[in-house]
Amino acid sequence: MKVLKVEVIGVNPPCIRCRQTEENAKKAAKKLEAEGIKVDVVKLDISSEETISKYGVLMSPAIAVNGVVKMMGKVLDPGVIERILRKEL
Repeated sequence: MKVLKVEVIGVNPPCIRCRQTEENAKKAAKKLEAEGIKVDVVKLDISSEETISKYGVLMSPAIAVNGVVKMMGKVLDPGVIERILRKEL
């Protein structure tokens, strides 16, 4: 079974946009998990040195899937996030 790792990158404590992005990512993950696809959603702090060196993200919120940034600076709805995740399968 393929496992997707979704990293929601944002400020800490989360702003409303970062919080909404994380919620939308979890909704998309839940839909895929109902089909037997394993999705891990984790939150990363945009200002941590590890996140900066790994992704170089300049705008939040951002979403990375399996280590690749897919979106920066927008709040995507769950359906769009789901489509991004399906492309990675």
